[in-house]
Amino acid sequence: MAISALPVVAVAPATPVTTVRKPSALLGFLAGGIAACGAVTITNPAEVIKTRLQLQGELMRQAPGTTRIYTNFAQAFAHIAKHEGIRGLQRGLGCAYMYQIMMNGTRLGLYDPIKHSIHSLMKTDPNKNNNFVNIAAGGTGGVLSAALASPLFLVKTRLQSYSSHEASRVGHQHYYRHTFDALRHIYKTEGLRGVYRGVDASMMRTGAGSAVQLPLYDEVKRKMINVGGLENGALCHGLSSLISGFFLCIVMNPFDIISTRMYNQAPDPLTGRGGMLYKSPLDCAVKTIKAEGVKALYKGFTAHYLRIGPHTIFTFVFMEQVKALFERLDLY
Repeated sequence: MAISALPVVAVAPATPVTTVRKPSALLGFLAGGIAACGAVTITNPAEVIKTRLQLQGELMRQAPGTTRIYTNFAQAFAHIAKHEGIRGLQRGLGCAYMYQIMMNGTRLGLYDPIKHSIHSLMKTDPNKNNNFVNIAAGGTGGVLSAALASPLFLVKTRLQSYSSHEASRVGHQHYYRHTFDALRHIYKTEGLRGVYRGVDASMMRTGAGSAVQLPLYDEVKRKMINVGGLENGALCHGLSSLISGFFLCIVMNPFDIISTRMYNQAPDPLTGRGGMLYKSPLDCAVKTIKAEGVKALYKGFTAHYLRIGPHTIFTFVFMEQVKALFERLDLY
């Protein structure tokens, strides 16, 4: 009796399962903080100029024929350099380093881990681009970082608005010897609420900015690589940063004006606590528009972009290099 041969069934090789390792928040914090400190060393003079342009003419309409101390970015740079020197242009740099480590270390460091967590929660593929996840991760990281770093933003704003040259002063003038002297003085005279004054405005500012900047940077970089044919290198990172920085500036400038003014206002002269001019971010926005017009929300826009553009470029370029180093060391 003949035995028929059994059919041979071809077994396809098992598809390897790619496991995406959750990014380290600590290493992301270090990469973001190191990158931001490198960037702010270069862009701090623009931040000083932006702060003073935003405070100039606070709650006042400019009368015809009156002259302003600061008329544009170039004039302001030359004016501060002439009357205050390099110390004036780099005013508040020490505090800016601490702020950048706390704010950008947290904001940039948490972006990838938050994205990974949202993908896990939604059961979506972390290897596929998801704009909703990107925006949610950017906004969440921005709000958390602003809450942590707000006292340093407060001090930085006050240090940068102060001028040693009397004829160059705009806004209320706060004199502090250094960052820790400022924090001690504010806590002593205004309490913990004074230290965290303006935190709500800062959370809106950084939350909105991060929700735009980080997802847009990712998307532009992806398009430049996949469509434009650029290598994933410094040129690609720089162009992506420049484009995302412009849109970031459009979204964030009104929030930035409100934050700057909330932070720099004098305390109530009767109680020594609370803000003398504004009770809340909404109150600040309404009073600013009423007194100076809607255009006031975009005061210092050029200086802001000349600060944000290079700062975004240097931050992301430096961060990509630091992350690449961590990856070579099999840390990230």
